[in-house]
Amino acid sequence: MLLAVAACAAFGADGAPDLPAGLAPQTRPAASESPSGPAVPDGLVADEASDGGPALPSGLDGDATSDVRADADAERATFPLEVTGFVEFRGSVRTQHDPGQRQASLGETRLQLELQEYVEGLTFTVRTDLLYDAVGERQAIDLERGRGWLDLREASVAFDPADWMSVKFGRQILTWGTGDLLFLNDMFPKDWQSFFVGRDVEYLKAPSDAVKISIFTDPLNADVVFTPRFDPDRFIQGRRISYYNATLGRIVGRGNAVTANVPDAWFRDAEWALRLWRNVGGVELAGYGYWGRWKSPAGQDAGGRATFPRLNVYGASVRGQLGGGIANAEAAYYVSREDRSGSNPLVDNSQFRLLVGYERDLPEIARDLTVGVQYYLEWMMDHSRYERTLPAGVPAAEQDRHVLTVRLTKKLMNQNLILSLFTYYSPSDEDAYLRPRVTYKIDDHWTVEAGGNVFVGSHDHTFFGQFRRNTNVYAALRYAF
Repeated sequence: MLLAVAACAAFGADGAPDLPAGLAPQTRPAASESPSGPAVPDGLVADEASDGGPALPSGLDGDATSDVRADADAERATFPLEVTGFVEFRGSVRTQHDPGQRQASLGETRLQLELQEYVEGLTFTVRTDLLYDAVGERQAIDLERGRGWLDLREASVAFDPADWMSVKFGRQILTWGTGDLLFLNDMFPKDWQSFFVGRDVEYLKAPSDAVKISIFTDPLNADVVFTPRFDPDRFIQGRRISYYNATLGRIVGRGNAVTANVPDAWFRDAEWALRLWRNVGGVELAGYGYWGRWKSPAGQDAGGRATFPRLNVYGASVRGQLGGGIANAEAAYYVSREDRSGSNPLVDNSQFRLLVGYERDLPEIARDLTVGVQYYLEWMMDHSRYERTLPAGVPAAEQDRHVLTVRLTKKLMNQNLILSLFTYYSPSDEDAYLRPRVTYKIDDHWTVEAGGNVFVGSHDHTFFGQFRRNTNVYAALRYAF
């Protein structure tokens, strides 16, 4: 584990579709940049609590990389050691009875500490969370799955070996793509359990143990990420979030937690990710590649354990200003390498995914009101073979899964009060997921927040429908320093 000190459910395996893919990308980061933040760590685009409307993404308005690096170097030389963090109290409770889970879904006290030091051209960053959760089962520390009283979010070293190159290695948060809480080409690990129980959206992104090399040239820029050992999602296992089990044909919880066979051999189970991008007339164009495995379980072995079959992903995106707002489009081709023909019932089929989105301020309707909309398509290839090999009694997924999202953000009281609503709706699955949130900044240190995770569905086996017993409301109080 690179510099790490110690460092949803098997939906594919159980027959439920993957969560639509997004967070927005980091465009052209400096080597010393720390992509931390959900609330959104610096790396999540579309921050639900951001203070601004849809601004042109960083990097599309000109190349200021050298100036930014020079300013950052000067600041670090003046303040070589920085310690920041927060203390947070957060709890959530289900709004209905779930026989497979506790009524409370979260009850934690969290202390996050981040230390950054700049020494002779090297930027050392350590960010860790110490927490106590009264709801979770007592567990030994597991830095890969995010269990126990310690969660190491980052332990990295960054440096610039040349004016045109940046390197960062160790535990770090990685993200790219153009979606807003939808992911297509972002194949870095996610924590779906945190996302659904009411933690800050920052914790949707799980850390990677990786090396990232960024190269900047006039014709083309490149980001290359090498992960020497497979980093899966922190997927839903039933311990805190109930899910649909296709084998049993019903929604289950803690009594039927998922057991998974996670590949963990160093270098043999390595992952590679590549992004090539450049700006053309204020428009960001990017191409992507990924060579690794499905990040959440997408298969099953002979013993009934969830597996992570090998996967390649190839994609592209475009993003830029349009009509007073920001428009984006992204596509991805998922090649299921262990089931290219679509005839293996124990491995997910290949897919094609498409996303188009648009975000803009609406001052003509109300001041500080921002609206973002997205359309997402997930098309299963070889669907007829999938249906022929489906075990008897298992409900079939649709060949085309459509998802629409709407984000509404309204800022009041000098932008200290933020009202936000993010909604997923799938007309093909007949289900939906709503994320209402209210945030009030009391002063420079104290912030209070309340919100909910509301699941609606007509069927137990659809992605959002399977979670309807997990609908919850949450509240949080944070002191930042």
